[in-house]
Amino acid sequence: MDRWIRGPIGAGADLRVTRPACRTALVVVPTVTAGTRLLDVVPLLETDHRVQTVFTVPQTHDSWHGVEEFVRAQHGLVLPWHQVLQHRFDLVLAASHRHLEELRGRILLIGHGAGTAKSHRYSRKAGAATIPATGLDRELLVYRGRILPSVLALNTDAELENVRSLCPEVVPFAVVTGDICLDRMRASAFLRERYRDRLGVAPGRRLVTLSSTWSTDSSFGQLPKLARAVLDALPPTRYAVAAVLHPNVWAVHGRRQVTAWLSDCVRDGLLLIPPESGWQATMIASDWVIGDHGSTTAYAAAIGCPITLAAHPGPGLREGSLADLVRRHAPALRNDRPLAEQENLALDARDRLTPVVSAAVSSRPGGAAAALRRAMYRLMELGEPRGRAEPAVLPAPVPCGVWP
Repeated sequence: MDRWIRGPIGAGADLRVTRPACRTALVVVPTVTAGTRLLDVVPLLETDHRVQTVFTVPQTHDSWHGVEEFVRAQHGLVLPWHQVLQHRFDLVLAASHRHLEELRGRILLIGHGAGTAKSHRYSRKAGAATIPATGLDRELLVYRGRILPSVLALNTDAELENVRSLCPEVVPFAVVTGDICLDRMRASAFLRERYRDRLGVAPGRRLVTLSSTWSTDSSFGQLPKLARAVLDALPPTRYAVAAVLHPNVWAVHGRRQVTAWLSDCVRDGLLLIPPESGWQATMIASDWVIGDHGSTTAYAAAIGCPITLAAHPGPGLREGSLADLVRRHAPALRNDRPLAEQENLALDARDRLTPVVSAAVSSRPGGAAAALRRAMYRLMELGEPRGRAEPAVLPAPVPCGVWP
């Protein structure tokens, strides 16, 4: 029998609550990737005594491993999916297109990566696709004639033009807010030395971070021994090495397996960053990032990290995407040149790479917190709190140990 949580919604809620008449905001977390992005947004409203924030994990036949544990670790009130489907919420926060048509309430939809336009030309979910796809296609934003997002938050003016071309009926609901993740990273830059200290990177050492998205064309998929090679090539007295893997790597293979694959590297000093938190602070702490076509590499480039590209999808890369910009401006990793020499090439390319990628990530630098808070309170029909909306400062990273 499906159980219901005796929480702040539904029949009899007025007899249970301590804070009456709160607006209820639902945070929908189908994946850890979506969840981590929504946690950039939730602090903009959860301190308001007029708002109750609740979480849910969609329960379907193809759920991702580890999502429920991730959400419960945030210590919010988690409502069962079947209970959520029976209630209308004042605000629904989503960073994924999954299950939006099932929910009742005004939806604020944001992207869960760097930009809403995908790096791959074709959707990986479509099998042998022949039509290019983005994150702004009509089939994702409209369901049986119903426009799903009440507010579609976009990072750039270029994305708005894409909506105008691909799904013009959604334009009245689209708002260019900028990128809350990038703004949060920039707002936390003053903590760089604290992050390095928490990672154990002593003054005078350089931090090299290996960044990988998921799937077989990622850097971890193509070069599983890259961490070992970098550790062996760089003297530990001068370099520390970290690794950031996409949450889907951990979800598909399991934490035990991922840490086992990298256990010899962790024992030799690799700082393995867990999927649920820490990657943003690690990028801020980094002196050089060796990455791929994933969003983490693009964010590192946008905040000024030198980048070396270790892998990309080849002809499957979508022209004009963020990953394509990184590919065009960052040097590729080469096996025939010393690694230290390649760091210098990345440093030389940084001045060309950073402004191009930064502009492509956000058209409203520093403005996302204010724009998103304004949109959320408009949807909830509440006046905004006093004071300036500020992105939350990032917590320090805590590397994984060897499992168990």
